[in-house]
Amino acid sequence: MNEITLDVKIAKTQIDRNIYGHFAEHLGRCIYEGIWVGEESSIPNVRGIRTDVVEALRKIKVPVLRWPGGCFADEYHWMDGIGPRAQRPTMINTHWGGVIENNHFGTHEFMDLCAQLECEPYICGNVGSGTVQEMSQWVEYITFDGKSPMTDLRKANGREEPWKLTYFGVGNENWGCGGRMTPEYYADLYRRYGLYARNYGNNKLFRIACGASNDDYHWTEVMMEKAGHDQLRGGPYMDGLAIHYYTSVKRLPDGSREGSATVFDEAGWMEIVSKGLFMDELVRKHSTIMDKYDPAKKVALIVDEWGTWFAVEPGTHPRFLYQQNTMRDAIVAATTLDIFNKHCDRVRMANIAQTINVLQAMILTDGARMLLTPSYHVFEMYAAHQGATMAPLDIQSEAYTFGEVSIPALSASASVDGAGTLNLTLSNANPHKDITVQVNVRGMNGSKAQGRVLQGNAMNAHNTFDNPNAVAPKPHTGVKLAGEGLEIVVPKMSVVAVAVQ
Repeated sequence: MNEITLDVKIAKTQIDRNIYGHFAEHLGRCIYEGIWVGEESSIPNVRGIRTDVVEALRKIKVPVLRWPGGCFADEYHWMDGIGPRAQRPTMINTHWGGVIENNHFGTHEFMDLCAQLECEPYICGNVGSGTVQEMSQWVEYITFDGKSPMTDLRKANGREEPWKLTYFGVGNENWGCGGRMTPEYYADLYRRYGLYARNYGNNKLFRIACGASNDDYHWTEVMMEKAGHDQLRGGPYMDGLAIHYYTSVKRLPDGSREGSATVFDEAGWMEIVSKGLFMDELVRKHSTIMDKYDPAKKVALIVDEWGTWFAVEPGTHPRFLYQQNTMRDAIVAATTLDIFNKHCDRVRMANIAQTINVLQAMILTDGARMLLTPSYHVFEMYAAHQGATMAPLDIQSEAYTFGEVSIPALSASASVDGAGTLNLTLSNANPHKDITVQVNVRGMNGSKAQGRVLQGNAMNAHNTFDNPNAVAPKPHTGVKLAGEGLEIVVPKMSVVAVAVQ
């Protein structure tokens, strides 16, 4: 029996919009060619930022965008990216291919992008190779509305008023590319750097500390104990603690991954889908440690890097991390978002890696051409959950088994929006079998239900520039009201979204 039971009357926890956040790093073709083409480009743009990309990202209601990295953040010196572009110094992007970074996309351009997207900026500061003064001055440059050398510099560069900046990360992966630090050392550094990332005027920063890689629970324990709470002032040192987890196959010595994004068998399908579900264990165990020190859940768990990671597409730069995106990625996206929704009392931001042309991207570009990936469509179908009230689910699912691995075939989320609409999203990880699900809805008598489905014709179904709509949502006729609930057919290897009014 495949059955889901929910009661809209006990829905009480809001799903933070920022769970549906994104991440854009100076890596490969994410920024340059993906977002930034320059004002002289023949590709339609607004002040150098691609118009088609902005329009597409606005449709999925991007709530927050993390920048400039990633590993790049801890070698980025923000003053290189301000002032007349022709006068900005170049640098070598040592993390991502040793290519020249011309710094044409800097603070002003990023804040312009966020304004065009109508999303919140999330800036990650440089702890690995930067100074306290450098970080402090960046915050001042962006947010201070008084008289100072930094505000004078900002005004000289064409921005009279300060920007609003809420989300600020104090370093990135400081256990690895951000400095190879121990948690004890980084906790002290975080307290120091975070102190000098000041609040100016009415601008209040939401400070995010670097958290653990995968299941390094010791890192979380140390951070919560040493940097989680200011005993003297009665408040947190940090507002958020970040963790990173990538769903991937074997990592090679040079940091790259094995395994194609598009050429795989059912064993490869099961490996990645099942590894994606490990996110639930990570969130639960890190949250348990955080609960010990922060039972009121004042400190948010921020999963600001997640997604699938495969070998690069043949013929592309090995450090540009350009990969295709299939129905396998769509299932991982759906099940991961379900996990975040379920734990939305603690998880209050997540940022999939990355927005364009890198890893599990929303968008791929080829010159003036652009396509939307299956993962993009999942985010569009799940957008109804943003800011809605999560309805807890009891899911009884048949198993999907391959070899020695067995997982629940079904995953789902439910929420009630401000208009009283119940939004359900469901996925079926079984690549062979359609599943009919009985959904029992308590506390609401629906009179109308409409559905859409995202499904490919194969496990590796994906969109190409020659066939950009091979995988795209379509109306779903397998939804009907039945008694006090619904009966929904969830086709094999598909994602379904249903709105009940």
